[in-house]
Amino acid sequence: MTWKTLDDLDLAGRIVLTRVDINVPVEDGRVTDATRIERIVPTVKDILAKGGRPVLLAHFGRPKGKVVPEMSLRQVVPALEAALGQPVAFLEAPDRAALEALPAGSVALLENTRFDPGEEKNDPDLARSYAALGDVYCNDAFSAAHRAHATTEGLAHLLPCCAGRLMEAELKALEAALGNPERPVLAVVGGAKVSTKLDLLGNLVEKVDMLVIGGGMANTFLAAEGVDVAKSLCEHDLGETARDILARARAAGCEVILPTDVVVAEQFAANADNTTVAVTAVPADTMILDAGPQSVARVRDAIDRARTLIWNGPLGAFEIEPFDAATNAAATHAAERSAEGALVSVAGGGDTVAALNRAGAAEKFSYISTAGGAFLEWMEGKTLPGVAALEQG
Repeated sequence: MTWKTLDDLDLAGRIVLTRVDINVPVEDGRVTDATRIERIVPTVKDILAKGGRPVLLAHFGRPKGKVVPEMSLRQVVPALEAALGQPVAFLEAPDRAALEALPAGSVALLENTRFDPGEEKNDPDLARSYAALGDVYCNDAFSAAHRAHATTEGLAHLLPCCAGRLMEAELKALEAALGNPERPVLAVVGGAKVSTKLDLLGNLVEKVDMLVIGGGMANTFLAAEGVDVAKSLCEHDLGETARDILARARAAGCEVILPTDVVVAEQFAANADNTTVAVTAVPADTMILDAGPQSVARVRDAIDRARTLIWNGPLGAFEIEPFDAATNAAATHAAERSAEGALVSVAGGGDTVAALNRAGAAEKFSYISTAGGAFLEWMEGKTLPGVAALEQG
């Protein structure tokens, strides 16, 4: 990796255009979850400590290139000020003179970058207009790095650039997980549908040593191998694709771990009557809703053998009890191994974060990514424009 960090650039007296992701949930004009805001605080504080003037660039919602008052970033200012512990100047249409006039130690936030149609088009003229406002570009928005927009990609080519602390942590974690990992590497991939993770699975079987497939997508692989999954969620039309992925795994020496026993019920409901059966004995009137204890034991064994773990997606219907048991048990075991220093564990994706939080395991994982799409695309082996631009800068 050739990108620079905040430690590699002289920021004293310089305006630092800092791309962040503070696209937070808002109700009645108030931020209801400030997690993303809190995660940019180290970057802003470090820029200030180095004598720089952070000017924050961010999007909010999907205004589609138009000014939508309900999507103004003005409404996040109170939460931003609370997180930073200082006032934040909000500027709708800034110029260089206005930014230079702000007192030393100030933090400024510019209006929603997506109000301009040129943002999502990566318009060179818009990127140049932003570049004229500052001296340095810092990208701290990994979660938007899979988008080639003016403030995530174009701007990086026009100013000295670096990664912010959150971006730096994310890239180091992903490098440790897939770039140059300690082996053996185990990937746990779950979720409802194989169709949403074809690229991910195809990339992973050639990079990891063990692959656990869980959740609804496991049913598709089981069916592809001739197992009758009864009424379970299953993409039967992807049988050939599933068999191809399994063949590629065998060719690459990747051990694929599918459920051998499962928890089934007649209805998808909390605390529904359920039973545990072998995958070859799923009753015709039931659906598979979780992996069984024998399968969990195999996952735990894989975690014990692994030195690096990448996790994306639950092993069952984790949202409702008791079908969260497999996910909770595996996540707790991975967390314990991580806390002991025996495992580097990196997890990401919306359902994944929710599942690990529900299991009480998230805090002990080595790194939890909240990036969603960017995390998935990185795992799929795709080039992220926002990261590539930093490496060229």
